[in-house]
Amino acid sequence: MANKQITVTLQKSLAGQLKNIAASVRGLGLRRPHQTVQVADTPQNRGMIYVASHLLKVEAPVEGGK
Repeated sequence: MANKQITVTLQKSLAGQLKNIAASVRGLGLRRPHQTVQVADTPQNRGMIYVASHLLKVEAPVEGGK
């Protein structure tokens, strides 16, 4: 079974955001603006991306994994 990965970039600062939005961004592994990470394409990660969608740039799922 192949694991799909989503590339997520934090485009804007977390300053002034609600705590639940900041927690979702941190949960995705993002700490500073313009940082990019790859996360697994799971319903949990999709939910965190949805909450902070106004701060993030999301690229389509990529096939791959180990």
